[in-house]
Amino acid sequence: MAAPNLKRKASNTFSAVQDTYLSTKDIYERHKVVFTMATSVGSILTAWAGLLFGVAIGASKGPVHRGRPSDAASDGTCKSRVEIFGYQCEEHKVTTQDGYILSLQRIPVGRSGGSPSGGPPVLLQHGVLMDGITWLLNAPDESLAFILADNGYDVWIANTRGTKWSRGHVSLSTNDSAYWDWSWDELMAYDLPATLAYVHDQTAQKIHYVGHSLGTLIALASFSKLQLLDIVRSAALLSPIAYLEDVSSPIAQAAAKSFAAETYYWLGIYEFDPNGAAVNKLLKELCSQPGIDCYDLMTAFTGENCCLNSSTVDVFLQYEPQSTSTKNMIHLAQTMYDYGDDDDNRRHYGQPTPPAYDLSSIPDDLPMFFGYGGSDALSVPEDVELLLGNLKSHQADKLVVQYRDDYAHADFVMAVNALEVVYDPLMAFFKLQ
Repeated sequence: MAAPNLKRKASNTFSAVQDTYLSTKDIYERHKVVFTMATSVGSILTAWAGLLFGVAIGASKGPVHRGRPSDAASDGTCKSRVEIFGYQCEEHKVTTQDGYILSLQRIPVGRSGGSPSGGPPVLLQHGVLMDGITWLLNAPDESLAFILADNGYDVWIANTRGTKWSRGHVSLSTNDSAYWDWSWDELMAYDLPATLAYVHDQTAQKIHYVGHSLGTLIALASFSKLQLLDIVRSAALLSPIAYLEDVSSPIAQAAAKSFAAETYYWLGIYEFDPNGAAVNKLLKELCSQPGIDCYDLMTAFTGENCCLNSSTVDVFLQYEPQSTSTKNMIHLAQTMYDYGDDDDNRRHYGQPTPPAYDLSSIPDDLPMFFGYGGSDALSVPEDVELLLGNLKSHQADKLVVQYRDDYAHADFVMAVNALEVVYDPLMAFFKLQ
């Protein structure tokens, strides 16, 4: 359904978004195409999770600033973040059923070298507005991708569509609005199956899966539909996102009130670029509101991460955050994207309403590892416990739950002590499967 009379270009600034919002509010109320008011407030906040997670790290304990350094590496993940530490690295490409060409990095052996020994394959899947460098931000003895490789695993790092190294398509350019016509439902339906199938074809083994944040949501949705289970050996879900009733982040709440993602969509801004002028302006507007401390923006958004260091922040700022589609941000707010028309829903879902994902249908014998933190303002304990309640019939020896009271959202992928706290228990879990 085309957006009525909103095709003209608006300047890519938050002030333009604000000016347009009031004039389009009645359209939202009549059509409900890109937003449903039945959604919980907590779900709305998810639309801002990746955006402000990425921006917040750069502003932690300092004033707001944006933009990647001009000397940021542009020669691929292997050269910029893997080979410089003495690891072998392979660049792979996989094409999805709907034509997106995705980048995939492989670390086949540890730093000690040698020929690949056919170790168990592990696929690492990042969250929204991030890319595969999520798993490579720290030193080798603190980053999960390197730690797994040094412990004999065959490591594969995914990069979802729209991120820096996964912007190819068999027929579309990123300048085409059609390129950005997707949300996390397509990530679940196309990117995840294509990537896992490729790794399975290359290794002839079932795969351990590790997801963070949005990477957990697409896996849970897939498993609830009984998909991919024939090639997945186990799943480790860090800071899992499934229910968002109790998100406590004050800056996420302020972002939700702005209603900006929906307005962007109606204005024809289909790529949601966190490095662009619109989001930069939005952040400044949010930071001007009472109760938002942008000198400790990361804590205000993700919760108080216990164990990050400044060198990790510096590396992060060279590479992140990454683009996603505006539609994806809206879909995250809705949990399931409603096209607002029975025929459109049938074309996308095969039924007149968006399908529900019944997490209780996940097989009881699927080995699963959950890691969550008491200080996480996004994947908050109450919501994770609601998720775990759907798995109450899971076989006891197939379910490991790790709770760390002082961990917040970023600690699970960036903490300097994550080896002892998260990754050693995770590898012990893998060895049992």
